Amino acid sequence: MRSGFVSIVGRPNVGKSTLINQLVGEKVAITSSRPQTTRNTIRGVLTKEETQFVFVDTPGLHKPKTALGKRLNKLVYGSLAETDVALFVIDARAPIGPGDRLIAERLGDSKAPTVVVVNKTDIARHEQIVGQLEIAAAWDFDAYIPLSARTGDGLDRLLGEIEPRLPDGPFFFPADTSSDQPDELLAAEFVREKFLSRLREELPHSLAVVVEEMTTRENGVVHIAAIVYVERESQKGMVIGKGGAMLAAVGTEARHDLERLFATKVFLELRVKVEKDWQRRDQLLDRMGF
Repeated sequence: MRSGFVSIVGRPNVGKSTLINQLVGEKVAITSSRPQTTRNTIRGVLTKEETQFVFVDTPGLHKPKTALGKRLNKLVYGSLAETDVALFVIDARAPIGPGDRLIAERLGDSKAPTVVVVNKTDIARHEQIVGQLEIAAAWDFDAYIPLSARTGDGLDRLLGEIEPRLPDGPFFFPADTSSDQPDELLAAEFVREKFLSRLREELPHSLAVVVEEMTTRENGVVHIAAIVYVERESQKGMVIGKGGAMLAAVGTEARHDLERLFATKVFLELRVKVEKDWQRRDQLLDRMGF
């Protein structure tokens, strides 16, 4: 038997969360075109016969401007220190930049077997893919796989490169496990995802969702009470929307997803609260679970 942890690292918006969802075969991480979508290390589990892959989706490594940003980068570095195999994801269409080179340097220091994943081949030109592979080859990592996380093309080859590099050992989770994330965290992330698709400019960075209470009633309905945090009073109005329209639309859409996730009826209660500059306040970040 083989089992091990596989950290998925890369700059923001290269498709790490889409990749982990595709690898696991179900949604365990939210996705968005917004930077800083992933704010936690999300673990997704894939068990195939005698091998268990524990994929760890990490926040996009970036130049931090807030206390939250520093904590997110620390999560990435901590994940690399404990990983058995690293997947370094780069965008087939985006130029290799200082952020990519910093990650490559960190991976070299970590000594973990590393597979470079050139993602988004479904929307990139052939010459773009070849060019990225040529540049990445200078890093001298263990394998290079072009693939599309969106369509799944190339995933079998990727798993074939990871599996022999995992150590021998017993499974960490039961074979039917797909994620070890608490239900409260999944619920909060599903709500935040719906806001990310609707909000513009800097507001997505200023928004956080925390589940205060989650209980199952006698009739089987899951009751979820969550707070949506923003940093400015003006942002509160945008999150609620005219006549409460934004909050209602997000609540309805998130509730449908949560009912599919929990396979039961869900009652979702959302409240909006202003916590000025919460991203820069360590005490608040602790309280909010970062």
